Amino acid sequence: MNAAPPGAALPGVARVLAVSPHLDDAAFSAGALLAGLAAAGADVRVVTVFTGSVPDPTGFALACQTDKGLAPDVDYMALRRGEDDAATAALGVRGRHLPLLEAPHRGYTSAAALFGPVAAGDEGCPRLVREALEDVLQEGPGGGVDLLLGPQALGDHVDHRHVREAVDALARDRGLPLARWADTPYVLRPGAHPPRGAPRRPWEGELEAKVAACAAYATQLGFQFDGEAAMARALRGLPETFDPPLPAG
Repeated sequence: MNAAPPGAALPGVARVLAVSPHLDDAAFSAGALLAGLAAAGADVRVVTVFTGSVPDPTGFALACQTDKGLAPDVDYMALRRGEDDAATAALGVRGRHLPLLEAPHRGYTSAAALFGPVAAGDEGCPRLVREALEDVLQEGPGGGVDLLLGPQALGDHVDHRHVREAVDALARDRGLPLARWADTPYVLRPGAHPPRGAPRRPWEGELEAKVAACAAYATQLGFQFDGEAAMARALRGLPETFDPPLPAG
């Protein structure tokens, strides 16, 4: 990517931790910002929470991979972690995968259930996410960050809601500056909740890095965007929106 132009960096932001529920959320929702901050010299880490593999998945969990054309014996999450490695490399950021399990492996047995009440036995998930993020913070230089990023949880997916709760608590208790991205592709869907906060228009180098990164998520593009070309069109036309607004660069 070309050198970052003036204004790509954010004032006082040299260490960034972006907390992504799934292996694609950060790139789809805030990839341009992440690429721009990295190009401007910030240390940017993307930690994805729900990435654990489960041997021999069944039921709805298995359907989440077979409906994308993958055979039942494929390690779906290992494949997705590999996609994420390629995406974070394209953004120029560091990636980290936590081994927590996605909702279909935690008692959510249908697509509709993912957007409904928290399942019995899953109430403690935000605490587990928070504890894992505390461990990640201790690994960073000086044990801190200048900007914490996470989801607004638009669309109401339970994994996004759990991550927002954990990230909000972490920011509050540690006094960390926090901004939440508008969850993409949920903001593109008919009847979606409008994004909260202020839009940030990416510069061209950031946008191209974002599109290249998102193209790495080959297993998701048909399901989420109707293909790579449609993804590129959608993301090029969509500003990234953050709540609270980011500091002026």
